[in-house]
Amino acid sequence: MLVDDGTWESWDVPVGAPAATSDGADDTYAAELERARRTSGSDESVSTGAGSIGGRRVAMVLSEFEFLAGSIGRAAGARIVAAVRRATRERLPLLAFPASGGTRMQEGTAAFLQMVAITGAVTDHKAAGLPYLVYLRHPTTGGVFASWGSLGHITWAQPGALIGFLGPRVYEGIYGEPFPADVQTAENLVRTTVVDDVVEPADLPARLSAVVRLLARRDEPLAPADPIRVWPQSARPLEPDDAWACVRATRERGRAGLVEFLAQGESAPLSDAGPLRFSLSDFGGHVALVVGYDRRSQADGDLPGPRHLREARRAILAASDLGLPVVTVIDTPGAELSVVAEEGGLAAQIARCTVELISAPVPTVSVLLGQGAGGAALALFPADFRVARADAWLSPLPPEGASLIVHRDLDHAGEMASRQGILAGGMAAEGMIDAVVDEESDAATLSAIRGVIGRYLSASPEPDAGARTRVPAVDA
Repeated sequence: MLVDDGTWESWDVPVGAPAATSDGADDTYAAELERARRTSGSDESVSTGAGSIGGRRVAMVLSEFEFLAGSIGRAAGARIVAAVRRATRERLPLLAFPASGGTRMQEGTAAFLQMVAITGAVTDHKAAGLPYLVYLRHPTTGGVFASWGSLGHITWAQPGALIGFLGPRVYEGIYGEPFPADVQTAENLVRTTVVDDVVEPADLPARLSAVVRLLARRDEPLAPADPIRVWPQSARPLEPDDAWACVRATRERGRAGLVEFLAQGESAPLSDAGPLRFSLSDFGGHVALVVGYDRRSQADGDLPGPRHLREARRAILAASDLGLPVVTVIDTPGAELSVVAEEGGLAAQIARCTVELISAPVPTVSVLLGQGAGGAALALFPADFRVARADAWLSPLPPEGASLIVHRDLDHAGEMASRQGILAGGMAAEGMIDAVVDEESDAATLSAIRGVIGRYLSASPEPDAGARTRVPAVDA
């Protein structure tokens, strides 16, 4: 059961008879509807209502696939729209669980247009700053996937689920050949960043409860805090000659990264695979959306590419919808370098991700946690407030790449690291970083960084484009 015992309240009202057709087909369709009701135990292809998850009330829309393959006709569409509108009026998070073949062919264009009405209702719900979470079940195709199945702030999927725009049977009938295997699967759509994560049904209640709990905290009042104007530097001073040693230290396999950073506070993962991850996390009572690079995935060769930066942009927009601060965590050896990345528009996605952070209407914090090589790092760097670990660094290229450009060899990497001013301490001296943290252990350092972020957010900061785009002063 997804909802707490005894909390489910159905919002469904009885559906009427289908509209008559001019050719007598309505009798056949009416018989199909009656059979669907008997075999499924439902009166339509969707059920709607509200219940509590972990004590917090949510609205739900659930497909009934056994009812004419979960297809959406006029009655089902109207039921979904009514539920979404009610959830918006009552300011409830909305959870959708589609499993559908799409539009109900027996009702034709009138049914097809329901997808527009549903999309409009969901759009208004999100515009009201209310969460919309989607769990794609097996199978989800057609107009449902191309409308309310693809609009979630967070989108998870059932393992092994068939998910795609055009169902494989229709594709094969039209084109005379089967659709390629393993494309329209939940797992592949996670790899291609169409879906945020694959979640086992058994894990769904706990995952949803964690997300709903943290999102509900947005509305809980906090004691006002005075603005903090001075940020003490707890870090030991590092000199430019330390830069190469710092680069090597940040590349060590066992170094703490994003996973350990999130574990230092209450967090709820939204995506759990790939080089770029997303989570909700609580920083001293302030819930933020964390967008960060996972060092272990990258160490295994899975580097961020255009699709991951598109996903980052989508996450930043979701945070903006929900009024959540954005915390980015930078720890990357650099972006994917390949033909696929170039043709996928890697440079453009770096630029557009930078734009999203500069223009986000919510407070932003960037954390320079380790490696900060190239455009992949830069794309997550613009922020109102910037905090760094003492040995973290930011550079246009890995030092070896800079050595190749300047000296045409790899032998001067250490020299380039020292010359380029890549260390967090030097950047802080020029006003590019606001706080540098260094404690005796990884856990203490990560906890201290989280504490700094919480203190900053407690000052109720306003978005500041000037802070996000600041650069070192030009010498007169």
